[in-house]
Amino acid sequence: MERPARLCGLWALLLCAGGGGGGGAAPTDTQPPVTNLSVSVENLCTVIWTWDPPEGASPNCTLRYFSHFDNKQDKKIAPETHRSKEVPLNERICLQVGSQCSTNESDNPSILVEKCTPPPEGDPESAVTELQCVWHNLSYMKCTWLPGRKTSPDTNYTLYYWHSSLGKILQCEDIYREGQHIGCSFALTNLKDSSFEQHSVQIVVKDNAGKIRPSFNIVPLTSHVKPDPPHIKRLFFQNGNLYVQWTNPQNFYSRCLSYQVEVNNSQTETSDIFYVEEAKCQNSEFEGNLEGTICFMVPGVLPDTLNTVRIRVRTNKLCYEDDKLWSNWSQAMSIGENTDPTFYVSMLLATPVIVAGAIIVLLLYLKRLKIIIFPPIPDPGKIFKEMFGDQNDDTLASQTRIHPSREGA
Repeated sequence: MERPARLCGLWALLLCAGGGGGGGAAPTDTQPPVTNLSVSVENLCTVIWTWDPPEGASPNCTLRYFSHFDNKQDKKIAPETHRSKEVPLNERICLQVGSQCSTNESDNPSILVEKCTPPPEGDPESAVTELQCVWHNLSYMKCTWLPGRKTSPDTNYTLYYWHSSLGKILQCEDIYREGQHIGCSFALTNLKDSSFEQHSVQIVVKDNAGKIRPSFNIVPLTSHVKPDPPHIKRLFFQNGNLYVQWTNPQNFYSRCLSYQVEVNNSQTETSDIFYVEEAKCQNSEFEGNLEGTICFMVPGVLPDTLNTVRIRVRTNKLCYEDDKLWSNWSQAMSIGENTDPTFYVSMLLATPVIVAGAIIVLLLYLKRLKIIIFPPIPDPGKIFKEMFGDQNDDTLASQTRIHPSREGA
């Protein structure tokens, strides 16, 4: 009897433990929905949603809030009663929020409550198109756009911008036109020494009269970066190789740039392009150079011809998200010997004169040349006639001298 009693006691302990655990677990029942969900816009493109905890929630529930945007994008479960997002307000943005008692997404949240931003005002075809912004050399940002289809030609555009280093929204003053495009540039250097990879610039283009629909854009500072062209310092040959030394544009580290070196040879009239990810030279000529000076060795270049070198750079994905924008080409620098063009010009001018003189000489001495080249064939009849004709003349002359002597006798 003792063994069954022990088994019954153990079973009772297990049941008690299970019951205690069930009493302390978070309720799995669906909670009430959140209340007072509202939306507001700060700066230019920062949308903030706020809400209050649900009424009548279970006292044993540690509330968490499940939220996502349209099409169930960017799902999030967090204890905060607010959520923000930086998004261009070119269309309506909606957020759905529900409450639950755990951080497990599989748990059933409450009924989802939705709140959307108001749609932009104005005709969509009046908004500007192709709004693009490029951060030039980490010094200034240039934005360009095209007028909307339903826009008056005399529309006066205004561009506003904001980023986290600014205390307020600023207006771009330098509005200009480039053909069909309209643009504006503003200084952007305050973020140069900070962790700008976490920042972006909010842009909106509209008109003061309110006749066109505003157009928004968000430019991450890790993309759309265009460096200035590098500066070539020197070229020289050593051991059959061409060494190129240049300095990077300001505000950039060497590890954040990729390079393209173009070499044009005057003899072959060809261009060789070298893609350089890491530019280094093991050469004593570059010892002790300053920071920012880069070297690259170009193999197989003919030193006895004229070689012209250009370089351009772009950001790489080690430091930036975008690696598509090349800088302009640097100023070209040449090295090597180029044959004096005066010789070729002189030959080009003298050749027709020489040919014309040769033709004239040939025309003057053509008959003599013809005789020399094609001598005449002797006429045998004429030769015999000359020979025998001379003999007959001699015979007649001798007979004439004999006949007069006979008459005198």
